[in-house]
Amino acid sequence: MSLTTWYLETTDPGELRPAREPGGDVRFVRVGVPSPAFNRFLYERVGGDWQWTDRLSWTEQQWREWVDRPGLETWVLYLDGAPAGYTELEAQPDGAVEVVYFGLLPGFLGRGLGGHMLTLTLSRAWDLADRLPGREPTRRVWLHTCSLDGEHALANYRSRGLSVYRTTQEQVDTSTKGRLPAPS
Repeated sequence: MSLTTWYLETTDPGELRPAREPGGDVRFVRVGVPSPAFNRFLYERVGGDWQWTDRLSWTEQQWREWVDRPGLETWVLYLDGAPAGYTELEAQPDGAVEVVYFGLLPGFLGRGLGGHMLTLTLSRAWDLADRLPGREPTRRVWLHTCSLDGEHALANYRSRGLSVYRTTQEQVDTSTKGRLPAPS
C-alpha cells in the first residue's frame, strides 16, 4: 500500500487558530510523575486503531528511559474525569518542539475534542520554556501525520495554523499490522 506522510510546522504562536471549546468538564493535565505503564497504556489505546506499532515491542526499561528524559512532557485530556486523549511533547535543539504523539482514545472521536486538544497542545508547546529552566524559547513546533491516521487529522492540523513543509510517499506492507487486541 502507498503511505503518504505530511510534515507540518508553525513558527509563530500568532498563527494558532483555536478550536471551539467542547462541552463537559474538559481538563488538560500534564503528567507530573513519569509513568512508563501509563504512557504505554495511552500509546496502545490511542494508537491501536491507527497502526502505531513502533513502540509495541518496547520493554519496561525502554518506556522508563523514554518518559524519564528531560524535555519530554506527556499531557492528557480528560472529559468528565475519564482520559480522552493524550499528547507527547519533546523539546529539541534550536528551540524546536515536536508533537511526538497526539490522539484521542476510542470512544472520544467525533465529540469536538480533537481541535480543542490540539489548540491546548500547541499552546503548551509554545510555552514549554516556561516549564524547563534554561530552555531557550520555542521557535518552531512541528509534527508529522500519515495516511494511516484518522481521516480528520491533517485537516485539524491545518485548521489550527500548521503548514505542510514536506510530503513523502512510500510503499509499505501493512499485512502484518492492524488493530491491537481489545483489553481483557
